[in-house]
Amino acid sequence: MSLAPALVLRAGDRERLADLARLPSVPSGLAKRARMVLLAADGMPNAQIARTVGVSRPTVIGWRDRYQRGGIKALEDQPRSGRPPRIGEVDVVVATLANEGRPPPRLGITHWSARFLAAELGISFASVARIWRKWRIQPHRIETFKFSTDPELEPKIRDVAGLYLDPPQNAVVVSVDEKSQIQALDRTQPGLPLRPGLAERRTHDYTRHGTTTLFAALEVATGKITAGACYPRHRHQEFLVFLKKVAAAHPAVELHVVLDNYGTHKHPAVRAWLKANPRITLHFTPAGCSWLNMVEIFFGLITRQAIRRGAFRSVKELTTAIGAYIDAYNDRCQPFSWTKNADQLLAKIRLSKN
Repeated sequence: MSLAPALVLRAGDRERLADLARLPSVPSGLAKRARMVLLAADGMPNAQIARTVGVSRPTVIGWRDRYQRGGIKALEDQPRSGRPPRIGEVDVVVATLANEGRPPPRLGITHWSARFLAAELGISFASVARIWRKWRIQPHRIETFKFSTDPELEPKIRDVAGLYLDPPQNAVVVSVDEKSQIQALDRTQPGLPLRPGLAERRTHDYTRHGTTTLFAALEVATGKITAGACYPRHRHQEFLVFLKKVAAAHPAVELHVVLDNYGTHKHPAVRAWLKANPRITLHFTPAGCSWLNMVEIFFGLITRQAIRRGAFRSVKELTTAIGAYIDAYNDRCQPFSWTKNADQLLAKIRLSKN
């Protein structure tokens, strides 16, 4: 059997072909073709080239002929047949973001889905989804925010963040708030327990047996709930009773209490009691900035871990469960770490407004 003669390369092509065969940025198909041509130029038989590169012998012969006719340019992919795309990526992105991302009123929808936009543009929804992933566009998602209109926003943030990061010596800092309207809900039918392959299940309907309000004080240095109580209402009378309980839990020390600016916290009766107890100072978070109050983290924990999935046949059962959770929580708690200073918080707030 006669062997095909070695392929003769054009002047200067060997270096260019070597680059195409080895550079990682070159498409794999073009790199494989360049390698076949180089091996043919070295005199390797077509059958051996096919085994080495992992293609068929006719494929090797075809690319040898293509190179002989057109050089390196002939090794590149040729334009594919079929209808060219009518709408490109930029068109999809522009259509998605036009009118602040709102679809035309005639569609009666608030935001685009891949299928709605695909039908509007006359392309496949898979193409829309692919382009959205590439450009990191997510019309189905929405995040909420609130800008504080408190005229004392900056001094209040500096006051509270300063207490967390650099508390006064020989003083105690506590975070106090109320979680109101906690419902004592009981399921109308018994649920099904957790089993392998099945989540815990329960009925969606319930019987409501009343509500309560949880007052809690979180000691910033330890993370403990040093005072907690449930009251049927959350007026200034209940707050003052609870404030006295917080003071009793931290006797004979300078006490700094972080609160939101709820009206009951500034009631004349509360102010009068504070005037008679000068060791206690209230620090108010700005309006719309409840996230500055550390006890809100605890409220999130107790909601997820003890209240939301609980079943309570009375308010007394609910308050008992809350008390049991606080006792167990205090046995395992750790302080929350506040990491952002006032300048960092204010810079982020200003950035969000732009």
